Amino acid sequence: MDVRTVGVVGAGQMGSGIAHVFALAGFEVTLHDISQDALARALGTIGRNLDRQIARGRIAEPDKTAALARIATTTTLADLGRLDLIIEAATERETVKTAIFEDLLPHLRPETILTSNTSSISITRLASRTDRPERFMGLHFMNPVPVMQLVELIRGIATDEATYTTLLTVVERLGKTAAPAEDFPAFIVNRILMPMINEAVYTLYEGVGSVRSIDQSMRLGANHPMGPLELADFIGLDTCLAIMNVLHDGLADTKYRPCPLLTKYVEAGWLGRKTQRGFYDYRGETPVPTR
Repeated sequence: MDVRTVGVVGAGQMGSGIAHVFALAGFEVTLHDISQDALARALGTIGRNLDRQIARGRIAEPDKTAALARIATTTTLADLGRLDLIIEAATERETVKTAIFEDLLPHLRPETILTSNTSSISITRLASRTDRPERFMGLHFMNPVPVMQLVELIRGIATDEATYTTLLTVVERLGKTAAPAEDFPAFIVNRILMPMINEAVYTLYEGVGSVRSIDQSMRLGANHPMGPLELADFIGLDTCLAIMNVLHDGLADTKYRPCPLLTKYVEAGWLGRKTQRGFYDYRGETPVPTR
C-alpha cells in the first residue's frame, strides 16, 4: 500500500512530534485531540521545533512553511477514517487506547492500517480489539521524535507481511531507522532502559547515592548523555511506572518490581518536567534535586 495520508491521535509531546516528522517528509497529516487548546499548543510546538531545525541548518524556511501547510487538525475522530495510516499516540493506558480504536472502527476504510505508538502494551491484544488484526502494528517512536533516529516496528501475532513491508517503507521515507521487535512486554528499548532507570531509583531509595551523584556517575562514568533520574523526569515518572508495571505483570519476574520510591513520587503527582517536580524541582532557573 502506498501511504500518502496519515492520522495521529493525541496532540501531546509524542503526537506533535510524530505529526512534525511526517509532515516534513511530505505526508498529509491530520492531527486529532479532544482538546482544541491541545491542538493549538501542538502546532506552536511544531513551529518552534521546525525553527530549531532551520537554525541548525537542517531544513530551510520553505520546508517549514510546506510542512505546516500539510498539517490539519480536528477534534472529531471520525475525520481520520478516510486516511491511509492511523497512529494512536494517546496516554499509555490500555483502556484509553482500546476505546480509541473501537470508536474509530465504524469510520475506517477496509485498507486503512492501524498502529499504536505504545511503548510497552501488547500489540497482539490491542489488535484483537479491532476488525483488522492483520493490518495492525506497533509503531514506536522515540522521544523527542524529530531528533531520535530509531522507530521500533512491532508485529502482533496476526500482522501480515504486506503491512510490515508498508510500514518499513514509511519509516525509511521519514529518514529514520527501523528496529523490528517481537511482541513481548516493553519490546526492545524499554525492556532494557526502564529497568536501568528503576535500578537508579532503587539506588536512591536505599541511600547508596544522591540524585546528583547517581546522575553524575552515569554521565561521567558510563558516558550517558543524560543521567537516569534526569531522563526519568524527561520521560515522565508516571510513564516509567506504567512500563515497569507492564514488565512486572507480563513477565512475572521480581527483577521488574517497581521501586516503592518511584510509586511514591507518582502518588504525589511529582511526574517530572511536565509537572515541574520529579527527582528535580524545575520551578526555578536551575533544576534542583528533590532528594
